[in-house]
Amino acid sequence: MSRPLARRERIAWARLARTPGVGPLTFHRLVARHGGAEAALDALPHIANSRLTPPSADAIAREIDALSAMGADLLCACESAYPALLRALDPGPAMIAVRGKLALLQQPTVAIVGAREASAAGLKLAGDFAHALGRMGYTVVSGLARGIDARVHEASLATGAVAVLAGGLDRPYPPQNLALHERLCADGLVVSEAPLGFQARARDFPRRNHIISGLSLGVVVIEAALRSGSLITARAAGEQGRDVMAVPGSPLDPRARGSNALLKQGATLVETPEDVAEALKAAPVQLRRRAAPAPIDDEPATPGLAAAIARLLSPTPVHVNDLARLAAAPVGAVAATLTELELEGRAATLPGGYAASPSAAFAGG
Repeated sequence: MSRPLARRERIAWARLARTPGVGPLTFHRLVARHGGAEAALDALPHIANSRLTPPSADAIAREIDALSAMGADLLCACESAYPALLRALDPGPAMIAVRGKLALLQQPTVAIVGAREASAAGLKLAGDFAHALGRMGYTVVSGLARGIDARVHEASLATGAVAVLAGGLDRPYPPQNLALHERLCADGLVVSEAPLGFQARARDFPRRNHIISGLSLGVVVIEAALRSGSLITARAAGEQGRDVMAVPGSPLDPRARGSNALLKQGATLVETPEDVAEALKAAPVQLRRRAAPAPIDDEPATPGLAAAIARLLSPTPVHVNDLARLAAAPVGAVAATLTELELEGRAATLPGGYAASPSAAFAGG
C-alpha cells in the first residue's frame, strides 16, 4: 500500500500500534498475517486470550484531531509520505507524528549528535558542520538535547533542520529548548514516534536515537562519553547500514573518549564538513530489506525456546541476532517467539530489531 489512508483506516492502524504490548515487530507481523490493521484488530480477542486491549477509536480520533489542530500529521508506515529511509528499518516504527516541513526529508539527510555538556570547541565544530552541510544541500537531523544537538539545530534552521523527540510532539525535552522547539516546528521539522501527550522517560531515548539514525544516511559524532546516547545512535546507525563518522578529540578530555572509541572500532574519521560529504558519497547507504514476517502462529523451532528467550530478556535492549546466538536457535524462530511473548505480555519489541522485558516499551503502546 502506498496511498494516503482514509480516516477509518488511519484510526485502525493507530489503535493497533498504540495497543499496550504490541511493539513494532509484532505490529508488522499482525498486519502481514491478517492482511491489514482492521483485520488484525478484529483478531486480537482471539490472540493471547484477550490480554491485548487497544485504545478506543474515539481516543485515537481525538489524538488525530489534536495533531491536526497544531498543524501536525500522523504518518503510517504504509503511506508514501512516510520517510523511505525509516521504512527500510527492520522493523521500522508503525507510525510517526510530524510537525513542520516534511519536504525536508526528501533532501539527503545526515545526523549530527554529541555531548550535552559540550566544550566550546565542540559547540563551534557542531555549528560549523551543520551550517556547511546545510549549504551543501543536506538536511541535518539531531535530538533537541542540550549542547551539541541544540547547536546543530540552530545552525541548520535556515537550510533544513529535523529534531526527533523521545516524548510526544507536545512534550519537548529539555525545557530549556522550548523556544528552539517552536522555531523548529515553524521553520524545520519535528518528528516523534510517541503518542501525543507522552512525557519521555530515560528508557525512551534509545528509541528516539534509532529514529535519528534511521532518518539519516549517516551519523556524525562530535564529543561523546563512553556511556552516552550518542554512542547508542552510532551503534544503531551501524546496525541499520548507515555510515558512522566521528570527529577525533583529545585523549585527555572524557567527552572525546566515546568518539575516539568509535574511530578505533572503524568509524570514518572526519575533520571537516567536506570530509562528511565525501564519506557519504564514497560509501552509499546499504539499506536493509525487511524480511517477510513469519506467521505469528508458527510453532517455535526448538522446544522450550519461549522460556529460554524470556529468561534472556531484561530492561536492557538486546538484538534479535544476539538472542538467536545465545539461544542457539534460528533468527526466524526467535523472531516468531518474540511475537508470541509480546502478545502474552512477557516481552517488548523495539525499533532496530531489539527486544527487552515489557517495561522497556512505551506506556500505552
